[in-house]
Amino acid sequence: MGQPSPMNGGDGIYSYTKNSSLQRNGASVVNDAMKEALIDNLDIKKLLSGSTTFTIADLGCSVGPNTFMAMQTIIETVVEHKGSEGLLEFQVLFNDQIGNDFNTLFASLPHRRNYFAAAVPGSFYGRLFPSSSIHIAYSSYALQWLSKLPEELQVKDSPAWNAGKIHYMGASDAVVKAYTNQFDEDMGIFLGARAEELVPGGMIVVVIPSVPEGCVEHGTSIVGSFLESIFMDMVNEGVVEQEEVDSFNFPSVSPSMKDMRRVVEKNGCFEIVRMELGEAELPSNGDGEVDAERVLVLYRAASEKTFANHFGNDIVDQLFARAIQKKLKYTQNLHSFGVKTSTQLFAALKRK
Repeated sequence: MGQPSPMNGGDGIYSYTKNSSLQRNGASVVNDAMKEALIDNLDIKKLLSGSTTFTIADLGCSVGPNTFMAMQTIIETVVEHKGSEGLLEFQVLFNDQIGNDFNTLFASLPHRRNYFAAAVPGSFYGRLFPSSSIHIAYSSYALQWLSKLPEELQVKDSPAWNAGKIHYMGASDAVVKAYTNQFDEDMGIFLGARAEELVPGGMIVVVIPSVPEGCVEHGTSIVGSFLESIFMDMVNEGVVEQEEVDSFNFPSVSPSMKDMRRVVEKNGCFEIVRMELGEAELPSNGDGEVDAERVLVLYRAASEKTFANHFGNDIVDQLFARAIQKKLKYTQNLHSFGVKTSTQLFAALKRK
């Protein structure tokens, strides 16, 4: 059915550790905006209320190294803002699904870090921490993953049965609505839980794949449509059953700024202090063109387990092997839409 799964663990050829440069670029692009939002809106003295422990949570941390870079940037920003590092102790809580490779994460923790570290396994679509215990919650390239697939997509006689497709791009209005409703529900739960866990005046920083308002095709949908075409080739060759493809839907959503603003305003517990779209460069080769093979490997590191849980490992190996063989077609698809970057949304929210 395509339930979301953790990124590839370990440090192998298709591991997230070695194949998360796009996500790292995306986080780096918003560093200045994040620093400005934190400095302009955090009242450190009021947040701490006499305590000397400052707590940061990374929600959807995966296996690093991206999370370590982001946490260090936040800590340095808080230290610079407060002006006295010696008076503060930092605690970083690394959260991801129970199946995340926390062993690899903690084996690669920076040795000379200036914070205490702990793991908090579990879904961020629900409570994770005690009330009023978090000062900054950070989530980068994680909230696009749905908590589950909408039920309508799993019923064959439903208007939202997505036959022959693996995502909502180019699908029927019923499919798009099902995805949108699930995103709204998930974000409502996420924000509700964080509202309980953040201290008043605490902040959430979000970086998430996004789309410009009214956009039809974007980087994520193009690779999804490309893999969809390969699945259909495999169906026609008898390698995969049609029913297997029809019953699979990739559990992610790239919201527009309007979508994100809607769910935040509906929750009502947070002030939007900054929200903007930006672009993260896709990997390129020597002539400045998008490196299609590299992009496909990055996509595999992030999505392989989700595909494998439905189709099995052998089919996934074949899927990506065929994708690499047909990378010229993928490159042509990117060219036809003029895509060289991945659109993302940055949001800084302050607990009222």
